Amino acid sequence: MSHNIVITGASGYLGGTLLARWKEANLPPYKNLYALVRTDEQAKAVKELYNAEPVRIDLNDDADIEQAIVSREISVIYYLIDVMDKRKPAAMIRALSKVKQNTGRDDVHFLFTTGAKIFSSHTGLPTNRPLLDTEEEIYELLRTAKGPQPLIVEAGKTNVKIIDDAEALGVRSYIFSPCIVYGKGEGFGNPISIQTVAVIRAAKRTRRIYTVDDSSATWPVCHVYDNTTLYLSILRAILSGQNPRYGKNGFYLAASGLVKWHDLYRALAKRLLEKDVIDDDIITPANDAALEKMSTVLRGDKSFVSAEIGGRCTFTAARGHTIGWKAKYAPEHILEVAGEEVDLVLEHS
Repeated sequence: MSHNIVITGASGYLGGTLLARWKEANLPPYKNLYALVRTDEQAKAVKELYNAEPVRIDLNDDADIEQAIVSREISVIYYLIDVMDKRKPAAMIRALSKVKQNTGRDDVHFLFTTGAKIFSSHTGLPTNRPLLDTEEEIYELLRTAKGPQPLIVEAGKTNVKIIDDAEALGVRSYIFSPCIVYGKGEGFGNPISIQTVAVIRAAKRTRRIYTVDDSSATWPVCHVYDNTTLYLSILRAILSGQNPRYGKNGFYLAASGLVKWHDLYRALAKRLLEKDVIDDDIITPANDAALEKMSTVLRGDKSFVSAEIGGRCTFTAARGHTIGWKAKYAPEHILEVAGEEVDLVLEHS
């Protein structure tokens, strides 16, 4: 039975690039592709540029969410809009369950986009060894997490709830984790990422690059192209009947490997200094005054700055390899193109 697919976040960095790469993906057959939009301009873009059917849903109304999904018999949802919210995913999962009931199909799928921060020192998950996305204990680690960043710990609990809700209703859930994603977005909307933007905005505010970790701290990285090909690899596996792992064993990290924060800082600092954004390229440990100053251009909370521009994460991609995904760009690539990343962020933020 053919699938109807919807992409949320179509005007965003990740969702827009996913749509832009859709035509060339050579996917197995499916029925219809829908894209969630908010404006007439967005509706025109997804229709004309990507041949997707625009859909408007009042995301504050569970009944409207259900009606939009059930009436179109949508059986695959890409969720790329809010890593913290529990209500909207729950409503979509309930709607998928009804589609399954109404159509008699065997499988319906919910692909939830989270973030690598929930698999890091910020939530107290292991960082003294590689933490593979195939490890069976990840679900339980998130369920019992008690790390230093309550907001991120709660985001991990959202993932747990999604897995539980989906399992209870016969929906297959997938937890997709971007990390430091870089490169120019290819969609019609936002062309820049989040993590590099935070570092560059903080440096611009203080005219210096500050570190919140020692020089050994690492984080996974992924070019936006490779992030997109993992999204598509999961869908390809679904459409071709490969039955990719899901639920408590359905964590998927898009990452080519790890880089040290200090190496990334140094690579960014070179171009920031050339652009006269910072006064020197010395990587300086952040004190309270620096954290306070950086917080004014980030989320406004001094205690959260360390989560926005640093931390330790050894989360390692393995699950995607089991369905044929392989990163094109090595982790060191982000250091080689750091100047281009700075230019892009300065132009669009």
